[in-house]
Amino acid sequence: MKILYAPWRSEYASDTGVKKKENISSDKCLFCKLLHDDNDKKNFIIKRFKNTFVMLNRYPYNAGHILVLPNAHASTLDSLSKKERSELMEVINKGIGILSLTLKTEGLNLGLNLGKAAGAGMPSHLHMHLLPRWQGDTNFIATIGMTKVISFDLKKIYKQLKAEFDTLPSKNF
Repeated sequence: MKILYAPWRSEYASDTGVKKKENISSDKCLFCKLLHDDNDKKNFIIKRFKNTFVMLNRYPYNAGHILVLPNAHASTLDSLSKKERSELMEVINKGIGILSLTLKTEGLNLGLNLGKAAGAGMPSHLHMHLLPRWQGDTNFIATIGMTKVISFDLKKIYKQLKAEFDTLPSKNF
């Protein structure tokens, strides 16, 4: 069995607060709270659209690891309207292009974990992970030293990605 050792995620993984509970209400949902807070820069919300928003993952696996989420507090794709699902996919598609252009990615992992058993850390509010990848982004340090080195500044990446996302229209997407 292979083990992913990710010490930079220990705060998130050890948190036993509401964000690990299934079926939490929108008033207790971290994503809903961030969406309704009026401090996008502090919360790393990159762009708001009519039905969707994009934010940096605070516990990234790699530089530029973003989340694309519906504004609606929903745990399944079929609980979203067709318009909401469509916009979600369009924003994901635009996000792929922006990550490739801005960060010069060599690959990208997309991930949607539906339900706690599938690994969703926030099962009550679905979200798509867009994870930039580069050749050699895992190396001997992670393998031998059991340490993942992420040498980037979240604030700098936020500014870079926000500048590109801001070129997209917020409505009628």
